[in-house]
Amino acid sequence: MIPFDEGRARLLLARACDSAGLPGPGDAPLLALGENAVFDLGDPAVVAKVGRGPELYDRAHRELTVAHWLAGQGVPVVRPYDAVAPEPQSADGHPVTFWHRLTPAVRPARPVDLAPLLHALHRLPVPPVPLGRRDLLAPVERWLASAEGHVAPEDVAFLRHRRAAFEAALPDLVPRLHPGVIHGDALPRNVHVGPDGPVLLDLEFVADDLREHDLVVLALAHDRYGVPAEEYDAFTAAYGWDVREWLGFTVLRGARETASASWVAQQAASNPAALAEFRRRVDSLRDGATGVRWYPF
Repeated sequence: MIPFDEGRARLLLARACDSAGLPGPGDAPLLALGENAVFDLGDPAVVAKVGRGPELYDRAHRELTVAHWLAGQGVPVVRPYDAVAPEPQSADGHPVTFWHRLTPAVRPARPVDLAPLLHALHRLPVPPVPLGRRDLLAPVERWLASAEGHVAPEDVAFLRHRRAAFEAALPDLVPRLHPGVIHGDALPRNVHVGPDGPVLLDLEFVADDLREHDLVVLALAHDRYGVPAEEYDAFTAAYGWDVREWLGFTVLRGARETASASWVAQQAASNPAALAEFRRRVDSLRDGATGVRWYPF
């Protein structure tokens, strides 16, 4: 398997830019490397997202469609770059999408900036686009398989066992909120605060599911990633409810922790820091140490 690193992503991006009629990326800055490699193309004012694998093509296509629909509903979201075809470019099967670059942020996003965006999402009607469920655990096997030979087999077995247990528990959850459109990865890193206010980014996981998904994300960020208590409290006050009061919180949090630990595994082959973080996450889950700090990638 060809590793997906910055060099590979740049090669794929160059091919996609050529197909789309855009200038080559040259030394475009790499903004992020995870499920996607994200590059700032500079001129034109476009950001490109290169998918880690061909299996992400359908998700990338849906993200473009959802972005157009949400914008039409008046939700402030990042906009696809309209000067290229309305579907992802394919570079060796990898999906590549192009987005308008936002104006510079006036300040970093805070948890409270999510509240009005989630209110807007959570009021939306049933969309004309089939969204599907927010299946947190579906990619776990793919992430773990990609790390074969690079992480301890007993850690993989542990996460597979957790995945199976939470898959069995999730269907029995009784929501407090009315299910519907959700963002699916509602974190401050997915918000851009520009001159006109907060804008929602990264729409890959928009789904039709329990609204509690969007609230558990930030509760976990408070517990695991260092979001200060006062900032979390400001968010819950602005939204109007703290999901930690919900009986299903522990199950949904556990499923998300399992997915988050497994996600890091896909970078373990090429990144020693990712391997160390994977071990930290698995050890804390195995020990039931819910207060151990995790670090984002």
